[in-house]
Amino acid sequence: MSELEAIIIGFVQGLTEYLPVSSSGHLAIGRALLGVDAEASGGLTFDIVVHIATVLSTLVVLWKEVAWIAKGFFKMPSSRLSQEHRYVLNIIVSMIPAAVVGFLFKDEIEALVTDNLLLVGCCLLVTATLLLFAALYKPARERQISPWRAFVIGIAQACAMLPGLSRSGSTIGTGLLLGCDKSKLAQFSFLMVIPVILGEAILDCKELMESGLNDIGAMPLLLGFLAAFISGCLACKFMLAVVRRCKLHYFALYCAIVGVACIIFNIL
Repeated sequence: MSELEAIIIGFVQGLTEYLPVSSSGHLAIGRALLGVDAEASGGLTFDIVVHIATVLSTLVVLWKEVAWIAKGFFKMPSSRLSQEHRYVLNIIVSMIPAAVVGFLFKDEIEALVTDNLLLVGCCLLVTATLLLFAALYKPARERQISPWRAFVIGIAQACAMLPGLSRSGSTIGTGLLLGCDKSKLAQFSFLMVIPVILGEAILDCKELMESGLNDIGAMPLLLGFLAAFISGCLACKFMLAVVRRCKLHYFALYCAIVGVACIIFNIL
C-alpha cells in the first residue's frame, strides 16, 4: 500500500464513520476507484489502526461528555440510578443487538463487505430513504433516550453492519423517528459506537494473531491513522451541529445519487 492510498483510505474512513453515508460502503467505493483490494490496502492491520483512530477522535471531540459519564459512574451508589448510570445502561443495552449479530454472523458479514458495489448501492438507497423520513418527521414532543429506545437504536446499528447502510445514519435516523431529543441524539450515537468498534478491533486482533501480520509498512499505517483521526474529528463536530438542525435531507440526496451510481457501475 502506498502512502497516498493510506491517506485517502484513512481520510475516507474517519470522515464517513460519522457522516451518514456509510464508511464501509465508501471504503469499498474508494478501493474500487483506486484499483486495490482489501489485502492490498493493508487488510486487518490497517483496519484496526484506522478504527482505533476513529475511537480516539470521538473521545477528543466528546471528552466533556465522556468525563461527565466517567465521573458520575464511579460515584458512590445511592438508592436511585444517577443520570450517568442511566446513560451507561442505555449504551450497554444499545450494544446487545450488534454484539449478537457480530458474534454469530461475523464471517458472513465480512464476505458481503468485500467490494460488493451492487449491495453497497442498494443499501445506500435504503440509507437515503431512512434519512429522508427522519428529516421530514416532526414528533409532537421530543423524548429522552430510554432503555427500550436505546435497544431499537441498537438494532439499527446491528443492521448497519451491511456495507452501504450508514451506522451513524441508521442510529440517528432511527432515533429521530422515535422522537428522541435531537440535542442529545448525535452524541449518544457516537458514544454508543465506541464499544462496538473496540469489540470489532479486539476480534480482528485475535484473527490477526492467528493469520499473521499483514505486509504493510509503518509509514502507511501512521499516515492512515493521522488521516482517519483528523477527518474523524472534523466529521464528528460537523454532524453534532447537523443533527441539531435536522438537515439530513442533503445526505439523503447524496446517498441516493451515489447508490444509483454504484448500481449502474456494477451493471456496466
